[in-house]
Amino acid sequence: MIEPAISFNRVSKTYRTGFWGKSFIALDDLSFEVRRGEILGYLGPNGSGKTTTFKVLLDLIRPDTGSITVFGGPADQQARERIGFLPENPYFYMYLTAAESLHFHGRLRGMSRDERKSRIPELLHLVGLDHAEGRALRKFSRGMLQRIGIAQAMVNDPDILILDEPMSGLDPSGRKQMRDIILGCRDLGKTVVFSSHILSDVEVMCDRAAMIRQGKLQGIVQVGEMLDSRITHWEISCTNLPDASRYAGCIAQQTKNQLLLKVGDEAEAKNMMWDIEQSGGRVLSFGPLRTSLEDLFINQSGE
Repeated sequence: MIEPAISFNRVSKTYRTGFWGKSFIALDDLSFEVRRGEILGYLGPNGSGKTTTFKVLLDLIRPDTGSITVFGGPADQQARERIGFLPENPYFYMYLTAAESLHFHGRLRGMSRDERKSRIPELLHLVGLDHAEGRALRKFSRGMLQRIGIAQAMVNDPDILILDEPMSGLDPSGRKQMRDIILGCRDLGKTVVFSSHILSDVEVMCDRAAMIRQGKLQGIVQVGEMLDSRITHWEISCTNLPDASRYAGCIAQQTKNQLLLKVGDEAEAKNMMWDIEQSGGRVLSFGPLRTSLEDLFINQSGE
């Protein structure tokens, strides 16, 4: 049996906040595994425990209870050398150029000058910044800074990438570039875990998705299965119906000129569309209605 890339076993973490040291449970008996070579989306609302999970993995903070393994061994300093991390709000020395910044991070990782000279052009090409290697970071856009951040996380060619909200603040073009980079990392055999609260990112990139809520894992699902199971109804928007009463049991919303129908089965919905058009009506739109991802996880967990 192949050992998972990362394994959390009953990890808990409680913070003390405020003057009176009130307890706040950030992680509550958290257990899950990340498979080798997969992209795992780690989802949850703000304050759900996503960043704390990453900090515990990286030993930036210590858990109160539980254990973490990386490739079957303890999550010690040697294991963490195999992990690259991009925080949600990375700090950059803005006076450095892209190449200088990567040389700096390579030295922090213990890479020799020859190793850095060989690795840095590859990284700049991977993240689409080879044209800007001599440009100061202060002249970079938000999307370019995010890309140089990923390059910094990958400077020593780690096996695992941990990305905390990598799409945050990006415009549609920047989001597309970031998605392509993350998918490219998987093609190189990397294991990628990224946190997000945006479902479309998960649908496009992830093999599996995990949901955390108030420090508790709600579940992990295959993305393909998730997309299918989220369909609850099929919606038909139509107009010019001579006799709307024929569809009384399916009417979700009605105005003077339009009718919105909700049907539980796709085949039934398609038959209804055919019937509408045969009776002189006009179908304006047709498509699935999906439940929210958070509701899906909560329902699966039985809460």
